[in-house]
Amino acid sequence: MRRRTPAVLSALLAGALLLGPQAAGADQSAPTSAAATSAAAAPVAKKSTNPVTPGDFTGYGFDQCLTPEQWKMNRWLKHSPFLAVGIYISGDSRACRNQPNLTPSWVTKQLRKGWRLLPITLGPQASCQPRFPRYDDDVKINPKPGGNGRYFLARQQGFAEAEKAVAAASALGIAQGSTLFYDLEGYDNSNTHCRESALAFVGAWTEKLHELGWVSGVYSSAGSGIKALDDARVNRPGTYTLPDTIWIARWDGVANTSTPYIRDDGWRPGGRVKQYRGGHDETWGGVTINIDSNFLDVGRGSIAPREVPMCGGVRVNWPVYAPLRPATGTQKPSDPRQVKALQCLLKDKGRYAGDVNGTLNARLLTSIRAWQSATGAPVRDRWTKANWMSLHAAGSSPVLKRGSAGAEVRRVQRALNAASPKAKVVVTGVFDARTDAAVRAWQKKVDLPVSGVVNPESWAALRNGIR
Repeated sequence: MRRRTPAVLSALLAGALLLGPQAAGADQSAPTSAAATSAAAAPVAKKSTNPVTPGDFTGYGFDQCLTPEQWKMNRWLKHSPFLAVGIYISGDSRACRNQPNLTPSWVTKQLRKGWRLLPITLGPQASCQPRFPRYDDDVKINPKPGGNGRYFLARQQGFAEAEKAVAAASALGIAQGSTLFYDLEGYDNSNTHCRESALAFVGAWTEKLHELGWVSGVYSSAGSGIKALDDARVNRPGTYTLPDTIWIARWDGVANTSTPYIRDDGWRPGGRVKQYRGGHDETWGGVTINIDSNFLDVGRGSIAPREVPMCGGVRVNWPVYAPLRPATGTQKPSDPRQVKALQCLLKDKGRYAGDVNGTLNARLLTSIRAWQSATGAPVRDRWTKANWMSLHAAGSSPVLKRGSAGAEVRRVQRALNAASPKAKVVVTGVFDARTDAAVRAWQKKVDLPVSGVVNPESWAALRNGIR
């Protein structure tokens, strides 16, 4: 994130602070900044109706200095593997101070379309960071330990920066309870006052966010800020208030949340993001953006609501969907369990009114022919793998990719199992790594762009039973 720092317009920053209830058991004698004092008299911002972000999610994300235009976001939603995006909302040290695209309307649109947002602040940096201050009007973290060695001035700065971030987030319509990330660029960990003042700063950042009802995140390099946090967690528990989520900058090209710089147990499960690739151009849907690449595993991870049993508990999820046909002198009866599944699924679509009994009877054959005719498939007294695909894919067709979850994902997983006996996707409703791999394998086989994204083109191919 070396060159990344979008912010909200100064008019938004000057708006009302969102004041949450005091945290239970909070230390009311803790030092507070002048900004905190003025915030006490500020009006409470209107509560956002947007979902908390990033929420529960496991998947890919990107961050970019300038918040992308809406048409670019639309194109990348449809064609890229990313479903999360980092946006710089505040901080005087940000590179892209002018953010013409970052508005409350932009935020709401992305969240409604399914994007997960990672709001970022880049304010005062570590005192030994050589590339800052960036401008005449930004400052560094104060490295003076103070009389009690608690880095009082650095903590004051952390409190103030958290208040500014909450104001910016609230003005943009980001819901209270979302995670706000502080961008602490890499620094020299061997410099004691530099390191300890930085830890005091982000500890105060976390304390103030918790007090105001938000979740704390900290971005830093694996070998400096993140290592310092992990060492404090293990070796000096309770010395500093730790963030809820860490965002690790480790450009190793591996899309996971691991790094040898810190221990495996910290911030797991559900408390890690890793920036695994630095600034580079990527093109999706004909749109090129210079980005950093990230992998997220936050909250509970991507989860799907429990599936409501169909037709009194008929099994409709199968690793392989077999062709079905009437029994003849040489043709054995079709598996009655899969016949039941077909009857149930057709009934669910309003295309079959008979009993769900596992018998491939005349009424079911009539429904089969009607479905084939309606979908443009060859009309005959047999149910093929292509027919299974078309049945599973029929219905709503939102863009799905790694991290998506819900009933539509289950339909895609079933269609993939129908398309290839090698897929054997577990039907969980979560677009996980195995589903991603199966989508890519199928896309390659049917000459679609291999992106792992189930977009309108892929939905059409599934509905047409292309395998």
